[in-house]
Amino acid sequence: MRLSVVIPVYNEMNTIGEVLSKVLEVHLPKEVIVIDDCSTDGTREFLKEWEAGGQKGRNEEVRVSYQPRNMGKGAAVRSGFKQVTGDIVIIQDADLEYHPQEYPKLIEPILDGRADVVYGSRFLDIPRRTLMLRQTLANKLLTRLSNLCTGFSLTDMETGYKVFKREVLDHLHLKSNRFGFEPEVTAKIAKMNYRIYEVPISYRGRDYREGKKIRWTDGLKAVLSILRYNFFD
Repeated sequence: MRLSVVIPVYNEMNTIGEVLSKVLEVHLPKEVIVIDDCSTDGTREFLKEWEAGGQKGRNEEVRVSYQPRNMGKGAAVRSGFKQVTGDIVIIQDADLEYHPQEYPKLIEPILDGRADVVYGSRFLDIPRRTLMLRQTLANKLLTRLSNLCTGFSLTDMETGYKVFKREVLDHLHLKSNRFGFEPEVTAKIAKMNYRIYEVPISYRGRDYREGKKIRWTDGLKAVLSILRYNFFD
């Protein structure tokens, strides 16, 4: 079993180095694919130094790609998916809200044959940093609407931790460039009758002062994405 870790990153200069270090500390056979979405805060330059400089000796598992322009998380993730060679693929955000030490727990349902796809839920019973109320309500409303459309009973459709068997990705034809990725991939998993499993994860949510990028307008776009990908695509 080999794990492919896809890390979409945009303007995460303060965290990308630590995220890479924590991912590399996970004792699993793996490759790490970083997709820089045309960062402008020094992240891009840091990654180029990481590739060329003193870190190279300890990170032979890491490959970095650079988007030609800012295209969004969904486009970055799709670009990463095209490069994976592992048996199991996990999306890792670059902002330290999710901790790579959770990988063994996340891949377990796939390894033991219970699931084709695993979502890490921030709302199952586990200690976590409290989310902002409006963020929690938005997540729950979007998840409930998604569940009504897909027939799933997820607790956290918008989670950043999504894990897939490689063959699942081979059959998903994704289109969303930005945050519509989450409802789109959930809708298409449901249509193809893949087995989905949730496991509780710890979570350290950021606020907007710390660099949180999602805005209320993204919630409205997510509603449209839920309807589009469940009924019109």
